[in-house]
Amino acid sequence: MTSKNKRPKSALPLAFTEHGVVMLSSVLRSDIAVQTSVLITRAFVAMRQMIANSPVIMSAQLQKEMKELKEYIEDVFADQNDINEDTRMQIELINQVLAELQVHKKLSEKPRRPIGFIRPEED
Repeated sequence: MTSKNKRPKSALPLAFTEHGVVMLSSVLRSDIAVQTSVLITRAFVAMRQMIANSPVIMSAQLQKEMKELKEYIEDVFADQNDINEDTRMQIELINQVLAELQVHKKLSEKPRRPIGFIRPEED
């Protein structure tokens, strides 16, 4: 890490690439330095290969996941439509029963006698 005081804001941060590791191994001659630089270089090569092959693999995986999600959503919509149909039928039945009760109530309604001893005069 470098501090902001030592490096201008417009300069990119410093980092090793695989070429920098190879150059470092040519400067450092110890066995451990050479082995470490070889391992780091292999890691860079493996990362480059993974990044190069990744879009193809990820694209296929994303397409598979999209297909699964699409099928799941279609199933959910089908279930929801079934529930809506059932609910609609139940509401229609409730409305029919209420209409029948209202008609029955109108037919069975007769004038009630008022409470008390004095009867109203009938015309």
